[in-house]
Amino acid sequence: MSILATLISKIDKENLWQKEVTLERNEYLKVKGSTDTNLYYVKNGSLRIFLLDEQEEQTIRFGYKNNLITALDSFLNDQPSDFYIQALKKTTVKVLTKQDYLAFINASLEHKEIWNEILKSFVLQQMERERDILTTSPVERYRRVLKRSPQLFQEIPNKYIASYLRMTPETLSRIKKS
Repeated sequence: MSILATLISKIDKENLWQKEVTLERNEYLKVKGSTDTNLYYVKNGSLRIFLLDEQEEQTIRFGYKNNLITALDSFLNDQPSDFYIQALKKTTVKVLTKQDYLAFINASLEHKEIWNEILKSFVLQQMERERDILTTSPVERYRRVLKRSPQLFQEIPNKYIASYLRMTPETLSRIKKS
């Protein structure tokens, strides 16, 4: 069982989820400028986290079935965030408040260790992605993401994957055909 699956199983066992929220396609779970400290478990569907600059949207992360998703900056520092979280198709998430989650994490050393492993994994994933964007070609970025996250290509529309990979949808289409 993965470390994330272990965490979810323990949260389920303690019945900590406050509620379920269903979002329609393109509906927002979080918008820029809001503070959202909830942690969300994706029961079904898919979401993306993105920023909006003057010209375009920059997708930075996805969440799909059996993943956790949050605006991590807002979750960690209780401040408004520039991130949006948007459903890419009809999506149901389970909601856990930061307060209840921290109480759960602080209840045992095992829970703290699980959370630290998840954070470590997240930081390493983000560093790997940043390195890929800065140092590899579009073809290599595509190959590395396909190897790391093949489920992404079944769950997420190409235009958002292209944004995540920092390329145009046309470039992604050409790479996938070759």
